[in-house]
Amino acid sequence: MLEQEYYTSDEVFQKEMDLIFTKKWLFAGHQSRIPEAGDFFMFEVGKESLIVTRDREGRVRAFFNICRHRGARVCSERSGSFVGGIQCPYHAWTYALDGRLIGAPHMEEVKGFQKESYPLRPVSIATWEGLIFVNLDDRPEPFDRSFAPLIGKFSQWNLEELEAVHRTTYEVEANWKLLFQNYSECYHCPSVHPVLNKLTPYRNSINDLEEGPFLGGPMKMSMEGGSMTMSGQRCAPPLGDVSGEALDLVYYYTIFPSLFLSFHPDYVLVHRAQPIAPDQTKIICEWYFHPEAISDASFDPSGAIEFWDMTNRQDWHLCAISQQGISSRGYIPGPYSEMESQLAAFDREYLRALSGKG
Repeated sequence: MLEQEYYTSDEVFQKEMDLIFTKKWLFAGHQSRIPEAGDFFMFEVGKESLIVTRDREGRVRAFFNICRHRGARVCSERSGSFVGGIQCPYHAWTYALDGRLIGAPHMEEVKGFQKESYPLRPVSIATWEGLIFVNLDDRPEPFDRSFAPLIGKFSQWNLEELEAVHRTTYEVEANWKLLFQNYSECYHCPSVHPVLNKLTPYRNSINDLEEGPFLGGPMKMSMEGGSMTMSGQRCAPPLGDVSGEALDLVYYYTIFPSLFLSFHPDYVLVHRAQPIAPDQTKIICEWYFHPEAISDASFDPSGAIEFWDMTNRQDWHLCAISQQGISSRGYIPGPYSEMESQLAAFDREYLRALSGKG
């Protein structure tokens, strides 16, 4: 494992925010959260607050949540819909949905003032498979190049058509890297996750992405035609073009540095990690289903929601006691098992990124 400082140091944590979370493409949310022009939601990373919205032409946009007048936060609501524009509550400077300044009371009295010189500051944004990503860097690596190994890989799930039916936010008293590492192995599953291990025996895994920022692969389910639910049965018809062998598999992937993707035959589970402090991480978990399944009178996603809420809480407890142990003066990094190759690969990618090379 990594040395203690990587999990406990304020200095390392700030370095992570500067060299990783402000330079990498971060998952912000699904496009279904902003279906109409003016719909918005807030995205936070470190001390930064972003507005993610849809303009009049249907384009998804992101802006720093900062008024160009005196720097006040423009928006304080977590989500909603802008009516008429985006207006700062301080001096009523108003911006169009594309970020243009369209209203600045009494500023016409200021010599040389021009509205076009003071738009909301934009943030780089990309949409992939219906998922919205943002990048705070002034000159980010182009998204298509950064995500080249994943382009088209998950298209059979038609993720862009799905909608979230449930969202849960967890506050975990552990470093964000411990959550990635826990998600990336099932070495612990027999003793900690008896229900999960019954549905996907811990030896039934194959990794098809084994190095770099994208890691993971499929696990074979023990029940043919099943899914990861409390009963082991599907709670919706298969998604999109999922067929053949994929109907009996669940696919787990991590996307460095903020996203876990879990593809089931009947739904998709998304975890977003938001580091708060060296020993504190917020995890936003969402369950996505197809609208046709959601509209069916018999639709009941509770089996999937209960299953992963149970499993998540078991995992977050493990992460918390790991954080407690790693924080001890008695901690010495231990060796990974052969079943933890993904953790070693994550560490290598992390260290490259932290050095400014990744």
